Amino acid sequence: MWTNGTTAVASLRIFQHLQHCCVQSLRRSKAERWQRRFGTSSSGPPWRLLFFGSDEFAVESLKLLSSSRSSSKGIVETLEVVTLSSDVPVKRFAQQNHLPVQSWPPENVDGQFDVGVVVSFGRLLHERLINKFPYGILNVHPSLLPRWRGPAPIFHTIMHGDAVTGVTIMQIHPHRFDVGPILNQELHPVPEKCTADELGAALATKGAHLLIDTLTTLSQRLVQKREQGEKGATFAPKINMSMSWMVWEEQTCDQIDRLYRAIGSQIPLRTIWMGRTIKLLDFVGRCHISLSGMFIKNRSIGLRTCLMQNLSDGWVGFKAVLLKKRLTARTQCCDATALNFFLDGNMKFIVVNLCSCLF
Repeated sequence: MWTNGTTAVASLRIFQHLQHCCVQSLRRSKAERWQRRFGTSSSGPPWRLLFFGSDEFAVESLKLLSSSRSSSKGIVETLEVVTLSSDVPVKRFAQQNHLPVQSWPPENVDGQFDVGVVVSFGRLLHERLINKFPYGILNVHPSLLPRWRGPAPIFHTIMHGDAVTGVTIMQIHPHRFDVGPILNQELHPVPEKCTADELGAALATKGAHLLIDTLTTLSQRLVQKREQGEKGATFAPKINMSMSWMVWEEQTCDQIDRLYRAIGSQIPLRTIWMGRTIKLLDFVGRCHISLSGMFIKNRSIGLRTCLMQNLSDGWVGFKAVLLKKRLTARTQCCDATALNFFLDGNMKFIVVNLCSCLF
């Protein structure tokens, strides 16, 4: 019995040893096939990187990646760029800094790159393209995913009055936008009264540095990545003209303020006044008005010439409007006849020193 028991233990140890050798052999074979397929044996930086981007937000990440090629940290070995158009900020930066540029869709990707990076690109990448990158394709997204998935997270952050936002580094999913696993994430407080342009610039810088941090420890972060949940998920569609219409009966002063700060630099706010569509420019915020004394005052700017709009919780002001041309409250009309004060029939608009002949 003792001999049989010893033999059994020895046989088990031999079997375990052979099993271990087989597993290691399979792993080596898989790694060798991977290396032959992609032409890389790298398990860490410096990376051979293909960058997909278009606008100014993407340029910040591309700048830092480009400078990393010559840094002592050695994050990037080679860097090439894919763009959608011949006249976008990313392509101009790439050409100015002598980076190779490919048009969309890219060619000759097999075995040329370790990892891809997508920043504000606007196209869904197919699975066959993603699979050509051994370490996948990363995306710099300016929100705390899963909140504000979609193409316009910064605008919706401002419009909805979020106090905190951030940047997420995630892996691209082949079938849907912004649903891939999260590799890195960093919070960013939203400054009071900031515009979408100002917030976008801050998040572009933060996102670029977070991308470098992620690439520095990419292998480890891929192991520790976490899947996105659906709890708290929201969608941020593109901004469009329909968002710019004022619904005075439904909107508050704060909502108008947030809307102007979100989209005002790209799409002017609009309303109907005396049967005509006018664009509202140069928003000055909430105003305090005493109709009995004809006194008008803004919290930060003393106003005596302005278009005022009455909302459910107060008045807001705009310094200029656009009808056929831009008109300010000090505009002089052709016959020098100015309207000193006008209050429309439904008690919603006040115009001070705005020319009557142009309306």
